[in-house]
Amino acid sequence: MRRRLYFLLPDLRTAHRLEEALLLARIGAPHIHFLAREDVDLGGLHVASLLQRSDLLHGMGIGLVAGGATGAFAGTLAAAGGSGLALGGVLLLAVLGALLGVWIAGMIAVSIPNSRLRRFHRALSRGQILLMVDVPRRRVREIRELIRSHYPQAEERGQESHIPVFP
Repeated sequence: MRRRLYFLLPDLRTAHRLEEALLLARIGAPHIHFLAREDVDLGGLHVASLLQRSDLLHGMGIGLVAGGATGAFAGTLAAAGGSGLALGGVLLLAVLGALLGVWIAGMIAVSIPNSRLRRFHRALSRGQILLMVDVPRRRVREIRELIRSHYPQAEERGQESHIPVFP
């Protein structure tokens, strides 16, 4: 299980140096993510993915539930209305509704900034860079100390314990 640590960095130079230190501490590049304003070129840094920048997963979850419920409701109404729709048809409409809901909500949510990162919006708009580093739970203290001791200009902004496994 991993924890995501958040740090705000003042500039690109600090971000590059900190990324090197994390790589030397055996934190793999796929677990180091940087986010900045759209007009800031992060160079060779590992930029946060679309899943980390947007509310895509959250939106798809909402679409799955809403679409599935709508499809099940429509199927139940059709079956009760005497259309001859059996239980299998109701289930099929529920699944189709869920798939449609995931697709539509995903298309909308991909353009919405990640709600978990809302608290960093003001700092990012001022030009700071957000570092998100995913570390094994047993190494949280070690990595925090590494960053605090070598990069005092990095501002610690907490941790998150429930991070998706794949992004």
